[in-house]
Amino acid sequence: MAVVKVYDQDKTEKGEIALAPEVFEVAVRPEILHLVVRAQLAARRAGTHAAKTRAYVSGGGVKPWRQKGTGRARSGSNRSPVWRGGAIVFGPQPRDYSFKVNKKVRKLALCMALSSRLAGDKLLVVNDIALPEAKTKLFAKVAGALGLEKALIIAPEETRELALSSRNIPGITLTTPDQLSVYEILRHKQLVLLEGAVQHVETRLK
Repeated sequence: MAVVKVYDQDKTEKGEIALAPEVFEVAVRPEILHLVVRAQLAARRAGTHAAKTRAYVSGGGVKPWRQKGTGRARSGSNRSPVWRGGAIVFGPQPRDYSFKVNKKVRKLALCMALSSRLAGDKLLVVNDIALPEAKTKLFAKVAGALGLEKALIIAPEETRELALSSRNIPGITLTTPDQLSVYEILRHKQLVLLEGAVQHVETRLK
Protein backbone atom coordinates (compact mmCIF):
# COMPACT_ATOMS: atom_id res chain seq x y z
CA MET A 1 0.00 0.00 0.00
CA ALA A 2 1.44 3.34 -1.06
CA VAL A 3 1.67 6.00 1.62
CA VAL A 4 2.14 9.55 0.34
CA LYS A 5 2.51 12.89 2.03
CA VAL A 6 -0.36 15.35 2.24
CA TYR A 7 0.37 19.04 1.77
CA ASP A 8 -1.65 22.20 2.18
CA GLN A 9 -1.99 24.82 -0.56
CA ASP A 10 1.26 26.48 0.59
CA LYS A 11 3.05 23.10 0.23
CA THR A 12 3.50 22.66 3.95
CA GLU A 13 3.45 19.01 4.98
CA LYS A 14 0.27 18.17 6.92
CA GLY A 15 0.38 14.40 7.25
CA GLU A 16 0.16 11.21 5.24
CA ILE A 17 -2.50 9.22 3.41
CA ALA A 18 -2.61 5.59 2.29
CA LEU A 19 -3.67 4.97 -1.31
CA ALA A 20 -5.40 1.77 -2.39
CA PRO A 21 -2.89 -0.50 -4.20
CA GLU A 22 -5.57 -1.87 -6.56
CA VAL A 23 -6.03 1.67 -7.89
CA PHE A 24 -2.64 3.36 -7.56
CA GLU A 25 -0.19 0.45 -7.84
CA VAL A 26 -1.29 -1.32 -11.01
CA ALA A 27 1.26 -2.55 -13.55
CA VAL A 28 1.17 -0.25 -16.58
CA ARG A 29 0.52 -1.77 -20.01
CA PRO A 30 1.00 0.82 -22.79
CA GLU A 31 -1.22 -1.06 -25.25
CA ILE A 32 -4.22 -0.75 -22.89
CA LEU A 33 -3.63 2.98 -22.39
CA HIS A 34 -3.23 3.47 -26.14
CA LEU A 35 -6.49 1.65 -26.90
CA VAL A 36 -8.55 3.68 -24.41
CA VAL A 37 -7.02 7.03 -25.40
CA ARG A 38 -7.64 6.24 -29.07
CA ALA A 39 -11.27 5.40 -28.28
CA GLN A 40 -11.75 8.65 -26.33
CA LEU A 41 -10.27 10.78 -29.10
CA ALA A 42 -12.27 8.93 -31.76
CA ALA A 43 -15.51 9.56 -29.84
CA ARG A 44 -14.77 13.31 -29.91
CA ARG A 45 -14.69 13.45 -33.70
CA ALA A 46 -17.77 15.05 -35.22
CA GLY A 47 -17.65 12.95 -38.38
CA THR A 48 -19.70 15.55 -40.27
CA HIS A 49 -17.31 15.85 -43.23
CA ALA A 50 -18.93 15.27 -46.61
CA ALA A 51 -18.09 15.58 -50.31
CA LYS A 52 -20.70 15.67 -53.08
CA THR A 53 -21.01 12.55 -55.19
CA ARG A 54 -22.61 12.72 -58.63
CA ALA A 55 -25.97 12.19 -56.94
CA TYR A 56 -25.68 15.59 -55.23
CA VAL A 57 -23.81 17.81 -57.74
CA SER A 58 -26.05 20.28 -59.53
CA GLY A 59 -26.46 19.85 -63.28
CA GLY A 60 -26.73 16.74 -65.40
CA GLY A 61 -29.94 15.24 -66.71
CA VAL A 62 -29.15 16.01 -70.35
CA LYS A 63 -26.42 14.36 -72.41
CA PRO A 64 -23.95 17.17 -73.28
CA TRP A 65 -23.69 16.12 -76.94
CA ARG A 66 -24.59 13.19 -79.13
CA GLN A 67 -22.67 9.96 -78.77
CA LYS A 68 -21.00 9.90 -82.17
CA GLY A 69 -19.98 12.23 -84.93
CA THR A 70 -18.73 15.27 -83.02
CA GLY A 71 -15.08 14.26 -82.82
CA ARG A 72 -15.10 14.69 -79.08
CA ALA A 73 -14.94 12.03 -76.42
CA ARG A 74 -18.29 10.52 -75.56
CA SER A 75 -19.92 11.97 -72.45
CA GLY A 76 -23.16 11.24 -70.68
CA SER A 77 -23.32 13.91 -67.95
CA ASN A 78 -21.66 17.13 -66.94
CA ARG A 79 -21.68 15.80 -63.36
CA SER A 80 -18.96 13.31 -64.28
CA PRO A 81 -15.91 13.38 -61.96
CA VAL A 82 -13.63 14.09 -64.95
CA TRP A 83 -15.45 17.36 -65.67
CA ARG A 84 -14.59 20.66 -64.04
CA GLY A 85 -17.24 21.27 -61.35
CA GLY A 86 -18.17 17.60 -61.42
CA ALA A 87 -18.57 15.13 -58.58
CA ILE A 88 -15.96 13.72 -56.19
CA VAL A 89 -15.17 10.03 -56.40
CA PHE A 90 -14.91 8.16 -53.08
CA GLY A 91 -14.93 11.42 -51.10
CA PRO A 92 -15.49 11.52 -47.34
CA GLN A 93 -19.01 10.89 -46.11
CA PRO A 94 -20.57 11.46 -42.66
CA ARG A 95 -19.68 8.63 -40.30
CA ASP A 96 -19.34 7.71 -36.63
CA TYR A 97 -15.71 7.14 -35.64
CA SER A 98 -16.41 5.85 -32.12
CA PHE A 99 -15.81 2.25 -31.16
CA LYS A 100 -16.59 0.30 -28.03
CA VAL A 101 -14.11 -0.49 -25.27
CA ASN A 102 -15.25 -2.79 -22.49
CA LYS A 103 -16.03 -1.18 -19.13
CA LYS A 104 -13.44 -3.31 -17.30
CA VAL A 105 -10.74 -2.27 -19.76
CA ARG A 106 -11.63 1.42 -19.35
CA LYS A 107 -11.49 1.07 -15.57
CA LEU A 108 -8.17 -0.77 -15.77
CA ALA A 109 -6.72 1.96 -18.00
CA LEU A 110 -7.72 4.64 -15.46
CA CYS A 111 -5.95 2.72 -12.70
CA MET A 112 -2.87 2.37 -14.91
CA ALA A 113 -2.83 6.09 -15.69
CA LEU A 114 -3.08 6.99 -11.99
CA SER A 115 -0.42 4.40 -11.13
CA SER A 116 1.95 5.83 -13.75
CA ARG A 117 1.74 9.28 -12.15
CA LEU A 118 2.41 7.86 -8.68
CA ALA A 119 5.31 5.73 -9.93
CA GLY A 120 6.80 8.72 -11.73
CA ASP A 121 6.57 10.88 -8.59
CA LYS A 122 4.16 13.21 -10.40
CA LEU A 123 1.22 12.79 -8.01
CA LEU A 124 0.65 15.42 -5.34
CA VAL A 125 -2.01 15.09 -2.61
CA VAL A 126 -3.28 18.40 -1.24
CA ASN A 127 -5.68 18.56 1.70
CA ASP A 128 -7.69 21.40 0.13
CA ILE A 129 -7.50 24.50 -2.06
CA ALA A 130 -9.61 27.17 -0.39
CA LEU A 131 -9.97 30.53 -2.09
CA PRO A 132 -11.84 33.47 -0.50
CA GLU A 133 -13.09 34.64 -3.91
CA ALA A 134 -12.93 33.77 -7.60
CA LYS A 135 -9.70 35.53 -8.61
CA THR A 136 -7.17 34.16 -11.07
CA LYS A 137 -4.26 35.77 -9.24
CA LEU A 138 -5.23 33.96 -6.03
CA PHE A 139 -5.11 30.58 -7.73
CA ALA A 140 -1.91 31.54 -9.59
CA LYS A 141 -0.28 32.14 -6.20
CA VAL A 142 -1.36 28.66 -5.02
CA ALA A 143 -0.15 27.08 -8.28
CA GLY A 144 3.21 28.77 -7.86
CA ALA A 145 3.56 27.54 -4.29
CA LEU A 146 2.73 23.96 -5.35
CA GLY A 147 5.02 24.17 -8.39
CA LEU A 148 2.27 23.48 -10.91
CA GLU A 149 2.95 24.01 -14.61
CA LYS A 150 0.87 21.55 -16.61
CA ALA A 151 -1.36 19.89 -14.03
CA LEU A 152 -4.69 18.10 -13.75
CA ILE A 153 -6.47 18.89 -10.48
CA ILE A 154 -9.00 16.35 -9.22
CA ALA A 155 -11.41 17.97 -6.77
CA PRO A 156 -14.29 16.23 -4.95
CA GLU A 157 -16.63 18.83 -6.47
CA GLU A 158 -16.26 21.77 -8.81
CA THR A 159 -16.75 24.85 -6.67
CA ARG A 160 -17.42 28.20 -8.31
CA GLU A 161 -14.34 29.87 -6.85
CA LEU A 162 -11.98 27.08 -7.89
CA ALA A 163 -13.46 26.69 -11.37
CA LEU A 164 -13.43 30.39 -12.24
CA SER A 165 -10.01 31.02 -10.71
CA SER A 166 -8.22 28.17 -12.52
CA ARG A 167 -9.79 28.26 -15.97
CA ASN A 168 -7.67 31.15 -17.31
CA ILE A 169 -4.31 29.67 -16.33
CA PRO A 170 -2.64 27.85 -19.25
CA GLY A 171 -1.88 24.18 -18.61
CA ILE A 172 -4.17 23.85 -15.57
CA THR A 173 -7.31 21.71 -15.85
CA LEU A 174 -9.88 21.10 -13.14
CA THR A 175 -11.96 17.92 -13.07
CA THR A 176 -13.94 15.71 -10.69
CA PRO A 177 -13.73 11.94 -10.02
CA ASP A 178 -16.83 11.17 -12.10
CA GLN A 179 -15.40 13.07 -15.12
CA LEU A 180 -11.90 11.61 -14.86
CA SER A 181 -10.45 10.30 -18.13
CA VAL A 182 -7.27 8.50 -19.15
CA TYR A 183 -6.50 11.05 -21.86
CA GLU A 184 -6.62 14.00 -19.46
CA ILE A 185 -4.38 12.25 -16.93
CA LEU A 186 -1.75 11.38 -19.54
CA ARG A 187 -1.98 14.79 -21.25
CA HIS A 188 -0.86 16.57 -18.07
CA LYS A 189 2.59 16.05 -16.60
CA GLN A 190 1.38 16.54 -13.01
CA LEU A 191 -1.59 15.17 -11.12
CA VAL A 192 -2.96 17.01 -8.07
CA LEU A 193 -5.40 15.01 -5.99
CA LEU A 194 -7.36 16.86 -3.33
CA GLU A 195 -7.68 14.76 -0.19
CA GLY A 196 -11.47 14.86 -0.30
CA ALA A 197 -11.45 13.31 -3.79
CA VAL A 198 -9.26 10.31 -2.94
CA GLN A 199 -12.10 8.21 -1.55
CA HIS A 200 -14.37 9.10 -4.52
CA VAL A 201 -11.68 8.01 -6.99
CA GLU A 202 -11.02 4.75 -5.14
CA THR A 203 -14.74 3.98 -4.82
CA ARG A 204 -15.24 4.47 -8.54
CA LEU A 205 -12.34 2.26 -9.58
CA LYS A 206 -12.38 -0.54 -7.00
